[in-house]
Amino acid sequence: MIGTVVVTEFIKLRRSVVPWITLAVMLAGPWVLALFMWIIREPERAASLGLLGTKANLAGLEATWPAFGNYVSVLVGAAGMLVLAFVVAHLFGREYADGTAKNMLALPVPRAAFGVAKLVVAACWWLVLVAAALAEALAIGWLMALPGLSTDLGWQMVRATLLGAAASYLLVPVVAWVAVASRNILAPVGFALGMLLLGDVVGHTGWAGWFPWSIVPLLTGMTGDAAPLASTSGLVLAATFAAGLIGTGVQLRLADNP
Repeated sequence: MIGTVVVTEFIKLRRSVVPWITLAVMLAGPWVLALFMWIIREPERAASLGLLGTKANLAGLEATWPAFGNYVSVLVGAAGMLVLAFVVAHLFGREYADGTAKNMLALPVPRAAFGVAKLVVAACWWLVLVAAALAEALAIGWLMALPGLSTDLGWQMVRATLLGAAASYLLVPVVAWVAVASRNILAPVGFALGMLLLGDVVGHTGWAGWFPWSIVPLLTGMTGDAAPLASTSGLVLAATFAAGLIGTGVQLRLADNP
C-alpha cells in the first residue's frame, strides 16, 4: 500500500515546476562559491570589476580544495534547512492550497501512509539535489584547478557533505508537522527560516549540541570550525525526527476533513 502511495506522489510531481526550481537553486550555489574562490585568487582583477570592496579583508582566506570543500558542506547544510524545508512544505501544504486534502484524507488508506510517502519522496528529491550540487561542485573545482586535491580529501568532502545533508533531513518531519497543522505552505517555510536564524544564535553558545537546528551548522562549520557529530547530538536529531513523525501522523489521523 505504501508503495502505491509513494508512486502516486511521484506522479504528482511530473507536471510541477517546483522540482526544477529547487534544482536550479541548488546548482547555482557551487557557481557562487566558484566566484568567491576566483575573487580570493584574483583580488586585484575582482576589485577592478567592482566585485571587491576597497575595505574588504581577504586575509586568511585561501582558494584551495580544502577551503572549497568546507564551503560546499556549509552550502548543503544551509540548503537542507531552507530548500529541503520548502520541498517538504510544498509536498504537504500543497494539498491544502490545491483543495485536494479533503479527497486525500477520505481515501481508504491509513492517513499516516500519506505522511510516510511524502517523506520518502522528499528524501529521494533531496538526494538528487545534493548529488547534483556535489557533482557540479567537484567539476567546478577541477576546472578551476584548485590546489590541494587528493583522493582522501575528495572522499572527506563527499562524506562531510552527505553527513550534513542527512542531518538536515532528520529535521524535516517537524516541518511537515507544521505544514499539516497550519494547512498551508507559508507557515512551515517561515518556521524553517526562524529555526535557521535561532540555530545560528544558539550555535554560538555552549548549547549548540543540544538544539536540533544548531547541530547542522555545528557539523558543517556554519558557525565556526566544523565539529564531529557527538553521540548526544545524534540522539537529539533522532528524537527530533521521531517526534516529527509522530506529530505528523497524529495530526493527519485526527484532522477533520477541511
